[in-house]
Amino acid sequence: QVQLVESGGGLVQAGGSLRLSCAASGRTFAGYAAGWFRQAPGKEREFVATIRGSGGGIYYDNSVKGRFTISRDNAKNTVYLEMNSLKAEDTAVYYCAATSRSGTYAYSRAYEYWGQGTQVTVSS
Repeated sequence: QVQLVESGGGLVQAGGSLRLSCAASGRTFAGYAAGWFRQAPGKEREFVATIRGSGGGIYYDNSVKGRFTISRDNAKNTVYLEMNSLKAEDTAVYYCAATSRSGTYAYSRAYEYWGQGTQVTVSS
C-alpha cells in the first residue's frame, strides 16, 4: 500500500505560480510511477502530467506543456508539480496518483493509489 498526501494548493492570481507536493509513505516510492490529475467543478478528472519512478518518462497534457513541470525526489518520497503562468482555467482540485505498473500512463484507471486532492484557485 502507498499513501499519498498532497499539499501546496491555494489561491493565486492569473500569471502567478504554485508548487504542489505529493508525499508518499508505505513503500519505496522509487518503484512507482506518479501522475498529477485535476478535476474542475462539473467536469471529469483529467490528466496533467506523469513521471516514472526513475524520474524519466515525463509526459504532459498539451494544456499545461511549457507552463508546468513535474519532478520527484525519491530520497524524500515526494513528487512535485511546479505550475507557472497560471490561468483561470487551471482552477481545479489537483490529485496525485501512483502506480506500480511500469510505463507511462495518461489515464486515471492505470493508477492504483490516490491522494485526497488539493484545491488550486486562479483568479482572473
